[in-house]
Amino acid sequence: MPELPDIVVYLEALTPRIVGQPLERLRLGSPFLLRSVRPTIVEIADQRVTGVSRIGKRIVFALEGGAFVVIHLMVSGRLHWRKVGAKLGKKTDLAAFDFPTGTLLLSEASSKKRASIHLVADADELTDHDRGGIEPLEADLAAFTDALTAENRTLKRALTDPRIFSGIGNAYSDEILHRARQSPFKRTRELYDADYFALHAATQAVLTEWIERLRRETGDGFPEKVTAFRPEMAVHGRFGQPCPVCRKAVQRIVYAENEANYCPTCQTGGRLLADRALSQLLRGDWPKTLEELEAKKFRR
Repeated sequence: MPELPDIVVYLEALTPRIVGQPLERLRLGSPFLLRSVRPTIVEIADQRVTGVSRIGKRIVFALEGGAFVVIHLMVSGRLHWRKVGAKLGKKTDLAAFDFPTGTLLLSEASSKKRASIHLVADADELTDHDRGGIEPLEADLAAFTDALTAENRTLKRALTDPRIFSGIGNAYSDEILHRARQSPFKRTRELYDADYFALHAATQAVLTEWIERLRRETGDGFPEKVTAFRPEMAVHGRFGQPCPVCRKAVQRIVYAENEANYCPTCQTGGRLLADRALSQLLRGDWPKTLEELEAKKFRR
């Protein structure tokens, strides 16, 4: 799922291309993509885009008539800048926003089709799309700590909850926790003051560094390679590969439709974490450390 750094770079690429331009037409390749009925596609046609912004992981186009277009890319949705009048040529092409300067395509690789577009009548209705999380790059240490500890949850859950933090998802939460040297399943109210300081610093550093990295990669072009799995990441998507700090193998826990990637040496004191289902299955055979895991592999 595109997260805060990806959305920021999307917005920076869209601004010179569409702000001040009329949205001539919105074409839909799938009627299920549009999740609202007011205003209609016809009513927003030819309205000028006055600004673009972010609400959490959502992209917002402000229109001169007071309406808004809210795009939620979900897990597999991506944006592509194409020449004027580009066709919806593939099954994955779900929508096209036509401007005098070019066409913005929205595609989704997943068969589940979770991406969405909402047409919103006014600013009051726009607030319905704000889950309420604080902006992690704007929050000072006190505000960050207050938000984190409002409920006693695991750090992984808290960082990815849009009601707590705006724009952080599965990938960057893994990177933040690795930078802060914290277990993804430590409870938010069980930390020392130094841990909150480290988490706050890691959150702002990781997000800022990745915004800058993606900006350099994109340059004056359009971000076409948005992905949650990048070789430069420390732990996310790097199961079995060496941790860049200690060189021990990165581990992961898969749960529901998400996963947590972590380094046992850097984050959990050498202890392997087990998801509930696997722990119940293996019971006493679950390896507690990397050494036990390696020994089991060797015996096989």
